Amino acid sequence: MASRTNDRRARIEQMRRAEQSRERRSRIITIAVSGVVVAGLVGFGVYALNKESDKKDQQAADAKAPVSGEKSWDVKKLGRTHVTKKVTYPMKPPVGGNHDQVWMNCNGDVYKEAVPDMNAVHSLEHGAVWVTYNDKAPAADVTKLSEKVKKTPYTLMSPVKDQAGAIMLSAWGKQLTVDSASDPRVSQFFTKYVQGAQTPEPGAACTNGLGGK
Repeated sequence: MASRTNDRRARIEQMRRAEQSRERRSRIITIAVSGVVVAGLVGFGVYALNKESDKKDQQAADAKAPVSGEKSWDVKKLGRTHVTKKVTYPMKPPVGGNHDQVWMNCNGDVYKEAVPDMNAVHSLEHGAVWVTYNDKAPAADVTKLSEKVKKTPYTLMSPVKDQAGAIMLSAWGKQLTVDSASDPRVSQFFTKYVQGAQTPEPGAACTNGLGGK
């Protein structure tokens, strides 16, 4: 009788030890898996931060780099005084200089007719990009550009029949000529100069001006 009792106790003890061993293995596996997961999350976080940092560095570099083919003027020599008499600008479309006290609305405004230079220049002073085109610009490009302008605050678009290029983009002191709306420099110019570092009056209004919109 005592022998059977001892055997049963031995088997129970053996089972208990086996269960403890399984529990230890489970804890070890859980800890190991958790460590791998944490390491993976940390690694992904570092990767994401590095990628975001690289993106910001590239954006900063792009903002400093000139757009290929753009022209620049010393706008300090052009002046930026509000005047009432007509101003004759040395470039067409103008990129700066004395101008009317009222700006053209430039909150993504697309004008089908020519707009007054002196009012448009005031818009450039507020940080707008002015997209212009002549009769040589394909209709599809005009449509594509107008769609881009309508989606972009601090821009305006209008025809200028006697300008030299088919499509031209102007900002305060800056100008770019392209042959196609698909030219990647169009987006580069927008990114760099819509409320860009060249803006004399960043954040100034682009609504409640001339244009009826």
